[in-house]
Amino acid sequence: MTWKVEIDPGLCIASGSCPAIAPDLFVLDGPHARPVREEIPEDERAVDAAELCPAMAITVRDATGQVIGPRP
Repeated sequence: MTWKVEIDPGLCIASGSCPAIAPDLFVLDGPHARPVREEIPEDERAVDAAELCPAMAITVRDATGQVIGPRP
């Protein structure tokens, strides 16, 4: 199964926390971070990054489209 990772550029403040947690999943790209790939293999580090994002800009969805990160 794969997950879909999205970063809202309107919320992202480029804190660097996501690439610090998972440098193979996220990269800082100018004034915002972005996922290296939109779809990734299931990886809990993506959920960790979503939960630790100070701007709450990251959303992780499972293959059905259900939000799995950040957790409520």
